[in-house]
Amino acid sequence: METVTVGGMSEKKFTHGLLQRHSSHLGIAQRILDATIIFGGIFVFGLHLPDAIGLEWLLVYGLAAWFFYQVGASAGNFYGSWRIHSLGHELTAVGLLWVVVFGAVLALALLVFKDTAHAYYLLVPWGIAVGGSILLYRSLLRVLLHRLRELGFNTRNVAIVGCGEVADKLVASFNDAPWMGFNVVGQFALRVAQPSDNPPKGLEQMSDVEKVIDIARNHQLDRIYITWGLHRQAEIRQLIEALADTTVSLYIVPDLLVADMIYSRIEPINDTLTVSVYDTPAHGPSGSLKRIEDIVLGSLIIAMIALPMLIIAIGIKMTSPGPILFKQNRYGLDGRPIEVYKFRSMCVMENDDKIVQATRNDTRITPFGSFLRRTSLDELPQFINVLQGRMSIVGPRPHAVAHNEEYRGQIRGYMLRHKMKPGITGWAQINGWRGETDTLEKMEKRIEFDHAYIRHWSLGFDLKIIFLTMFKGFMDDNAY
Repeated sequence: METVTVGGMSEKKFTHGLLQRHSSHLGIAQRILDATIIFGGIFVFGLHLPDAIGLEWLLVYGLAAWFFYQVGASAGNFYGSWRIHSLGHELTAVGLLWVVVFGAVLALALLVFKDTAHAYYLLVPWGIAVGGSILLYRSLLRVLLHRLRELGFNTRNVAIVGCGEVADKLVASFNDAPWMGFNVVGQFALRVAQPSDNPPKGLEQMSDVEKVIDIARNHQLDRIYITWGLHRQAEIRQLIEALADTTVSLYIVPDLLVADMIYSRIEPINDTLTVSVYDTPAHGPSGSLKRIEDIVLGSLIIAMIALPMLIIAIGIKMTSPGPILFKQNRYGLDGRPIEVYKFRSMCVMENDDKIVQATRNDTRITPFGSFLRRTSLDELPQFINVLQGRMSIVGPRPHAVAHNEEYRGQIRGYMLRHKMKPGITGWAQINGWRGETDTLEKMEKRIEFDHAYIRHWSLGFDLKIIFLTMFKGFMDDNAY
């Protein structure tokens, strides 16, 4: 760190990280390493099989895998910077890409070349080894980069323009994650604004926003974050125009973005950019991916539970009069009405405008129905709803229409839970918020977890919830 003069005042100059100039080389090295692992692995496994496979076959499989992987990695910018993402996020994205690539190569062997020997004796062990190797080296690389950034290497100098809750939250985010390598060198405000009386420890606050322009022109900053509210559009535009004379990367973080945003994204309308506040990940590529997840896993689960469902159906008919299935009216995606199936567990079929939730020792519940509810086996027919497209395996649990109408006026953002398809299991349920909601606070907590699920949705998150459901989702004290 050295001192320079900016705008007639002495300012601290923060040098760039020593590895920054080599960041593009890192991406090239990763491409070479990926190719080496893919091709090296296929040849190592192929040449050591008891029955040798021709080199031309090894080359075909290796080229196919490398091509598919490069297309996916380039589309996902896997060779760019991951500094603002966690290691888990990176490994999930890379791992899912390799699963898709491996599936494509396996399908090539089985469906096109119709060679099961290649598939089982070569491709399966090769796919596992290559996937594990890629995840391992990326993990080691991230650990190394995290450590170097914490020591002051490979850093980026950033400045915050603005004061208040948004700016403080952003500064805290940078300071709480030194592994990202963002060095906050100062916080700037308008001339008329007063700096905070209690600035974050170690952060310089400057009341003249024009000084940030001078510092950026002297190539001392990599990024600038503007946290002014949208009512300051004129000042934002002036600052953007002034910074066009620099090479700094500029980001706008308006007050709007600290609202309770369910799922946000930027959407261009011709040449106009819009930012969504209440949106859903259920549309576009993400929605297609989730639908594929539901079809593949739902079909497998239906095949496994077909016999237990038949036994349960016989048990219902033998223990109480009435139909086997209870068809309930619920709200689905975007609040559209759907019909949801459950095994009947009560001696009554309530589906009216006013519904009384089941309580502990409820006399309406049959003895066999009590067992089904405690073990969540009454939910099994909803996998049929999943294949129909009405529900998803993971999502906010569907509530009775009467309950929706009751709570939508009492809980802020209640209806936003319908920005995703209702699920058989969900983030709220495995965290203990299931069963009777006899207080408003219990329902508020459930909605809080539903919103968190939508906000952070990913395929990896779904798989995590499905895995945890096997341990937490079936038997629960609140299930009755």
